[in-house]
Amino acid sequence: MSKKTPPASAKRNTPSAARPKAKPPTAPRGPKGPQSPATGDARPASPEGDRIAKVLSRAGVASRREAERMIAEGRVVVNGTTIDSPALNVSGSDRIVVDGKPLPTAEAPRLWLYYKPNGLVTSNSDEKGRKTIFDALPEDLPRVMTVGRLDLNSEGLLLLTNDGGIKRQLELPSTGWLRRYRVRINGRPQDHQFEPLRKGMVIDGEQFQPMIVSLDRQQGANAWLTIGLREGKNREIRRALADIGFSVNRLMRISYGPFQLGTLKEGEVEELRPRVVRDQLGLAAPEGGEDTTKKPQRPTRGPRKAPGKGPAKGPGKPAQGQPGGRAQEQRAQYGPNSRSSGTAGKAGAGKPGGGKPPSGKPSFGKPAAKGGAKGGRFGKKPQG
Repeated sequence: MSKKTPPASAKRNTPSAARPKAKPPTAPRGPKGPQSPATGDARPASPEGDRIAKVLSRAGVASRREAERMIAEGRVVVNGTTIDSPALNVSGSDRIVVDGKPLPTAEAPRLWLYYKPNGLVTSNSDEKGRKTIFDALPEDLPRVMTVGRLDLNSEGLLLLTNDGGIKRQLELPSTGWLRRYRVRINGRPQDHQFEPLRKGMVIDGEQFQPMIVSLDRQQGANAWLTIGLREGKNREIRRALADIGFSVNRLMRISYGPFQLGTLKEGEVEELRPRVVRDQLGLAAPEGGEDTTKKPQRPTRGPRKAPGKGPAKGPGKPAQGQPGGRAQEQRAQYGPNSRSSGTAGKAGAGKPGGGKPPSGKPSFGKPAAKGGAKGGRFGKKPQG
């Protein structure tokens, strides 16, 4: 007799113990980590920490953009592996070597005021072989980066910092800090001629935001202006004035937000006190409540000037007629985040052939009280 094949229903009714056991589901695998650019081996993702370019910038090695170029050139090694992409997070436990040297420990943020002379290029190097500001800075100054730029033929206040995060923070348009300039133009202008600058302009397809312009006084064939703006496009003031028919023959920046040129002489450098830097930038105080950084040195001049040999004069009273320390004027000039109004120093006094800038009038708004607000480089903080 031949065996009968059991019906399909019988198979369905077979006890589960008689059926082969299904394989247990395997746990889902996590995302594959990035591959090492040198070996191609997978390495675990590093979500914690900061981007390598940011870490290099905070350590004062280079700006973020320069750090990315250094990484692409194979000059950075992390944990023994040469990297060629900035898409990597690192923490304090990672070993970082740049150009064969261990990454230095990040210093506390520091900020310097520098009176940039006319005729220097604001860059680390110049393809035309022109002299840069780094050729003229004191040799005892640590590695610093510039906050923004000043044109070759512009002079005045330039901020220097050892911290790439501060540099980026101060350069962002969203910071909204007012930058004020004393400008000398050729001609006999009338105040109404500057209305296009006050309303905003479009030059060669580029939008210029409204500027604050005051006509201070006429001096022979030239006129002195005070101009304030909150963004710094290339040659913005010169291009805007040229568009309405005036040529600039002298341009000096006298303030950058609450930081003032004050009594600095041409070529001098002055470091701000750590507490002032923290207050103005909203940085946290160091642990223990005390400053661990070195005491700022007095202004120094020239590339080989020994520390402490510069002029011993501290910041004195502000120039007569410059803006005072009223909270309302401060918010209008420096933005809602400013904690200090500041005072402007004398601009261009004693410069051969330059002529004295106008005095006796405030740069913006109503005339301030005679002598301005006390406090030297910074005015009193607004109460409340």
